[in-house]
Amino acid sequence: MKQVIQASATSPDLLSIARLVPQGSRVLDLGCGTGELLDYLIRERGCSGYGVELNDANVQACVARGVNVIQFNLEAGLALFGDASFDVVLQVNTLQHLRNAEVMLRETARVGRIGIVVFPNFAHWPNRLAVLRGRMPVTKALPYQWYDTPNIRVGTLRDFDALARQNQLQVLDSFGLQDGREVRFWPNARASRAVFKFRRA
Repeated sequence: MKQVIQASATSPDLLSIARLVPQGSRVLDLGCGTGELLDYLIRERGCSGYGVELNDANVQACVARGVNVIQFNLEAGLALFGDASFDVVLQVNTLQHLRNAEVMLRETARVGRIGIVVFPNFAHWPNRLAVLRGRMPVTKALPYQWYDTPNIRVGTLRDFDALARQNQLQVLDSFGLQDGREVRFWPNARASRAVFKFRRA
């Protein structure tokens, strides 16, 4: 589905996301890329679980790490997983690549007791400035040109808040990430990535 640009196992961004996952959780990582986050959660937080990934090279990288991975196209949905079969379901840099994004969000809340979503925040001030100048933004969080981007969705923290309410999801925590720091004051303008922890209302 995509070649994910994942944080390294020691990056502050990854650590901020990992801190949201309770110790010993059973985790499903949707669009797990090369398995770095799941590998970290298994080694450092005593978690277990599976990654889901379509890209052949990423699946091989997961296997090389010893991470359990299922090669599967997320556009087909999550019908193979039962209700609340995982403690945490992760979507890190995945939601913006999906055509069935709203359905997958509801499925994340169905399959996991807790869902965690991370995606590029299009409302970050450099992105706004680029659009004011008449250009689509190209940044670390949005590193592609408009004509070759795998992102088929763009969204903001406020957009996700509205979508969560629309789908009867309770947001348990939300913040922005910028250069390895959590941003909780004006994150919609000051952070390049959005992070949400949620569950069914």
